[in-house]
Amino acid sequence: MTLRIEHAVLVAPVLVLVIILVGGVALLNLRQSDSRDPEIGLTGVAELKSPTGEVVGSVDFLQTSLGVLIMAEVRGLPPGGHALYVHEVGRCDPDFDAAGDHFNPDDSDHGFIHAAWRGRGSGGHGGDLPNIYAASDGHARADFLTDGFTLDQGLRHSVFDSDGSAIIVHEHPDAYGEEETDTGNRLVCGVIKRT
Repeated sequence: MTLRIEHAVLVAPVLVLVIILVGGVALLNLRQSDSRDPEIGLTGVAELKSPTGEVVGSVDFLQTSLGVLIMAEVRGLPPGGHALYVHEVGRCDPDFDAAGDHFNPDDSDHGFIHAAWRGRGSGGHGGDLPNIYAASDGHARADFLTDGFTLDQGLRHSVFDSDGSAIIVHEHPDAYGEEETDTGNRLVCGVIKRT
């Protein structure tokens, strides 16, 4: 009887350790499955439309080893700065509110600039992008790189999730701070599609 009790006392901690190790490896694999290397060369496009349905530009997306290169061209905008965001739903109808809020798969705070992120990268929503600026003729052109989302499917931060994503040009520029500024009306919207 004493041998069985001693055996049980020795086996129980080993069994608990094995369960902890197996659980830890499973969690590690889950976390790593969303951090795999991007599939370089994937592309996407969004045809930008005004609220009346007129095509006013496009945004091309190219996945690189450093993130997604965004190449935007829009015409017919009021001169000046305009916030540009990827939104969480791939819909622009019946109106641009159908696109939902900013794409934010990590439930992060808004903006590129505030004290909470000093020394920890740029932070922000995955869909937070730099402002674009329209010239006096209403034409805007911008290229920039983001690591806030991916074109790979099946990852938490993919713009090609079950309900897709849209990109929207807003009336006013974003101040990039922790508090979301009033960026005004949604002027232009395009559903992001794989090409």
